[in-house]
Amino acid sequence: MDKEQLVKKWLNNDLSETESKAFHALEDADLYKEIIEEAQRFNGNTNAKVASFDAFDKRLVSKKSSSTYWIKVVSSLAAIIVVGFALFTLINKDQISSFKTGLAQNEIITLPDNSTVSLNELSQLEYNSSNWNENRSLNLNGEAYFDVEEGKRFDVHTDFGKVSVLGTEFNVLSKDRIFKVSCYEGLVQVSYEDNTVELPAGTEFVLSSGKGQKSDIVIAEPYWLKNMSVFEDASLKSVANELEKQYNIKVQYPSDMTVKFTGAFEHNNLENALESITKPLNLTYTIKNTNTVIIRNGQN
Repeated sequence: MDKEQLVKKWLNNDLSETESKAFHALEDADLYKEIIEEAQRFNGNTNAKVASFDAFDKRLVSKKSSSTYWIKVVSSLAAIIVVGFALFTLINKDQISSFKTGLAQNEIITLPDNSTVSLNELSQLEYNSSNWNENRSLNLNGEAYFDVEEGKRFDVHTDFGKVSVLGTEFNVLSKDRIFKVSCYEGLVQVSYEDNTVELPAGTEFVLSSGKGQKSDIVIAEPYWLKNMSVFEDASLKSVANELEKQYNIKVQYPSDMTVKFTGAFEHNNLENALESITKPLNLTYTIKNTNTVIIRNGQN
């Protein structure tokens, strides 16, 4: 086996025992190993510092001046370039960018093409930034609002389906067995199981318990972008759970309370939020020890 083949198989960690002995017997074997060690410390954000030729020359074992010697040096340098490029390509093949939000935390992410993603709480997003311009594709678990720059196809992959656009504004919720896509501008294509649905601006699609439904929306953007939680005919338990998440508190209320709530509360003022919830339902509340809220019937 020639030298080039040995080096390639060594880079792929595919040498047999006999080939390994042949590789380690190469005159440049130690040099290749040193290249790997240096390449592991190299990344695309670091400027390489090249030593002067004099410093490099001092490291050479021999000081021959014959033409044969220089041919050998040039060949070694060419091998260094080939091996170094191969290692750089291998190390930087996939650069995965990942983002994750915690409880009551939102984050705005700017993608390489200047598209933006507003990531809602308890959500996770990741994409390959090394080839983004060729493949605008990302994975989402949770909820996010997208403002996509025009260009090549833009795909959002979730556990329940895929959302595809060219340039538009839309919201995707993929969490707790619910898959909801809302289109606010442009045209969105939703693929799930063996079905495809197109959503023009002002419409949304909801997939729940295996059933899909398309409907109109009248709002200009999701309420969570305005730091608000909105409910329609929701149980007090659902409202209390959302209140606990947004304000990091504990909410206590009678277990037999069966009222339904339609309305909204804001995320930046607990007193206002409690007023918005309790007044329409004829309930009262007490804030205890700054982290506990007690809700009662208005007659009590």
